[in-house]
Amino acid sequence: MTQAPVLPVPVITIDGPSGSGKGTISRLVARRLGWHYLDSGAIYRAVGLAAAWEGVDLADEAAVAACAARTRIRFDTGGDGEEPKVLVNDKDATHQLRMETAGAAASAIAALPAVRAALLQLQRDFRSAPGLVADGRDMGTVVFPEATVKVFLTASAEERARRRHKQLKDKGVSVTLAGLLGEIVARDERDASRAVAPLRPADDAVSIDSTAQPILAVVEQVLALLPEDLRARAQAASGRNN
Repeated sequence: MTQAPVLPVPVITIDGPSGSGKGTISRLVARRLGWHYLDSGAIYRAVGLAAAWEGVDLADEAAVAACAARTRIRFDTGGDGEEPKVLVNDKDATHQLRMETAGAAASAIAALPAVRAALLQLQRDFRSAPGLVADGRDMGTVVFPEATVKVFLTASAEERARRRHKQLKDKGVSVTLAGLLGEIVARDERDASRAVAPLRPADDAVSIDSTAQPILAVVEQVLALLPEDLRARAQAASGRNN
């Protein structure tokens, strides 16, 4: 008897700048599908935080890459699209990883080729059946260039700053809207102009602007991009999870 060919595990990549909503959208899409979820930004933030704990100079590429290789990162995921708990070297670092300082550190070390190389296979290892939804800045261009569906999610800088301001205020973090807007604009420029894996849509990515759209409307747009057989699985998974 001829065995059926083993099909590759499907992947949806959702790339975009900070505050575009890619994390929330990706978690909800993964939940609807019953797939695994990868927050690549949290991995870079975790390495940046671990380096800070160890007193590593973020400009020392070899030292940061060595730190990346030995840092243990684990996600404890919740249900209903909840933000996962992130453990770094067995410490709950979820709150620290969402601070702007951690985001700035992640953006800085993400420009280092040796660090990106150290973390590339770690990210690819998250791909497992029945499927993976991966969010970040180079998921569709570098990490999973053969992804089933590629999305580039955008929103205006002002809207992204407003969202981030509300998120941090809700967590009791004191920030200013003007300060956040300045940081977001600066990070956009840094991420788009870096020599290694710059922030840009993949050639075959579908761009979605989330500025004036409800979250669930964007989720539906992403799911609509799936091939028919995977959409059917999404509907079945949705029925089981509701």
